[in-house]
Amino acid sequence: MTDLRAHRSASLDAARRARSLELLGTGPTVDVLVVGGGVTGTGIALDAASRGLSVVLAERHDLAFGTSRFSSKLVHGGLRYLASGELGVAYESARERGILMGRTAPHLVRAMPMVLPLHRSVTRLQARVTRAGFLAGDALRLSARVGAGTLPASRRIPAALTLALAPALDPTGLRGGQLSYDGQLVDDARLVTALARTAASRGAHILTRCGALELDGDSALLRDELTGTELTVRARCVINATGVWADRLVPGVSLRPSRGTHLVLPAERLGNPRAAVTVPVPGETNRFVFALPQPDGRVYAGLTDEPLDGPVPEVPEAPEEDVEFLLATLSRVLTVPLSRADVIGTFAGLRPLLDSGTGRSADLSRRHAVLTAPNGVITAVGGKLTTYRAMAEDAVDAATARAGLHTGPCRTRDLPLVGAGPVPRDAGLPARFVARYGSEAAAVLAEAEGDPALLEPVAAGVTGAELRFAVRHEGALDEGDLLDRRTRIGLVPADREKALAAAREALASSRTALAAD
Repeated sequence: MTDLRAHRSASLDAARRARSLELLGTGPTVDVLVVGGGVTGTGIALDAASRGLSVVLAERHDLAFGTSRFSSKLVHGGLRYLASGELGVAYESARERGILMGRTAPHLVRAMPMVLPLHRSVTRLQARVTRAGFLAGDALRLSARVGAGTLPASRRIPAALTLALAPALDPTGLRGGQLSYDGQLVDDARLVTALARTAASRGAHILTRCGALELDGDSALLRDELTGTELTVRARCVINATGVWADRLVPGVSLRPSRGTHLVLPAERLGNPRAAVTVPVPGETNRFVFALPQPDGRVYAGLTDEPLDGPVPEVPEAPEEDVEFLLATLSRVLTVPLSRADVIGTFAGLRPLLDSGTGRSADLSRRHAVLTAPNGVITAVGGKLTTYRAMAEDAVDAATARAGLHTGPCRTRDLPLVGAGPVPRDAGLPARFVARYGSEAAAVLAEAEGDPALLEPVAAGVTGAELRFAVRHEGALDEGDLLDRRTRIGLVPADREKALAAAREALASSRTALAAD
């Protein structure tokens, strides 16, 4: 009998993909087939593989190709959901944030200070209300057993400290600020890649460029998008985790996607802030715009929450009205207003919200759902990046129960992702590598052995060694995988153009090395 879980390395590359396709072409039945390579799909694949099941994940494009790479790069603690009365979603968010920061991905998620400036536009009553909200968030954090060592308590701060944290703020009439903390995700696409590779280390087959043409409760027709070859994969459970495209494969799933737009700004334009800036949206009680500093000298400003009109695009674009709204909202609290010329890049993602039939998309619940179609396909939809693990647990529970598979409980609450191990303090590793790759930093550094030029940045701080590591170990197959997902160089078009030659060189050299092996 074929052992579908024999290969347990965390490394993904073109050769491993080819071996998986060859094996599946012989017709074995797998326990779980997951369609969709975003945070939900890879989370489901890891959950199932960690329970000892044989798993295949099929993604039509690349890991994190869709919504999962277009988030605010925040792991939210659920404060917004407290305000809207969704206590269950709020607690789940706080709990899952704590799991990510404390056990599964502490190398990818860290505390981010966030300051809400108290200008004249924020009345004293509003200031008291927001302070009460932050105190409620502190209570939520404690109820989820996340200590102040991981996320400090919120507090009121004076104007001088507010300006020190965010120098571009207008000091006129500034009474101080509300300082709170949330989880900052180093890179959402890196989280997805880490989930997929951890699943692979448990024997899962990760197939990018492999689209699903048809789904049934016990099989799927897949197509290798690189060759056009089609194959049928038999499975005891089939799970649809394709997000905003879920209804293409399973009719009857009713979604109302909403668009979240972000701007990419130079950090120096905002005074190189040391904290995120939170700005209330005029006329709204529970909506904010954020300016979120990034490790690469950029600031991501977002986000919008607008209903999507028309067909779902493969890669959504940021409309000018969203850009203007974000610039205008942020400019309300700055000494020098932002202009369109300050924007060096934009990105937009689509939230796969369940259609409740009423209300604005901004008011729809972020609660996830696990649905079973008449043909037996399980669909996991809704939810948010922070709660991917809980969503995956529910989906695998539902799928295995339907298939009669006895696997025991979920194991992902305490399962570290690749890179989450300790890093020796005296290892002499580049700080950037440690911040992005954790305990795998030494393996990234090894890609530059014999060629110090590979440690020089090619764009946005990214080095040639990182590009090579992405091809040899992270499953990158082309330039887009390297520049738009394994790194975020592509968020700024000028940076992408600058790094294109290095990406091509990394692909060519790594393929040569793999062929020699």
